[in-house]
Amino acid sequence: MRAEETDVPRLPRGVKLKYDQVRARHVLLAPERAFDIDETAAAVLELVDGKRTCSEIVDALAARYDEKREVIADDVKDMIGGLIARRVIET
Repeated sequence: MRAEETDVPRLPRGVKLKYDQVRARHVLLAPERAFDIDETAAAVLELVDGKRTCSEIVDALAARYDEKREVIADDVKDMIGGLIARRVIET
């Protein structure tokens, strides 16, 4: 599954992005599940607020990391789509 540019992703009720101080890494917590995520995924998920479209998330990341939009767009849409398939992001 792949997210579309116009999708507006959000974390559903009960799903939270947390920083685990003990392990010094981000964790995506969902009911009865936890996902260890890397810094790149955390940067994307920090922008998932139910207001921004995938296109706006890509634009924000491209500006933050001074990277061409085309370089990161597919990865962001694939990542969000994969989390939608796992039901830890909704659109």
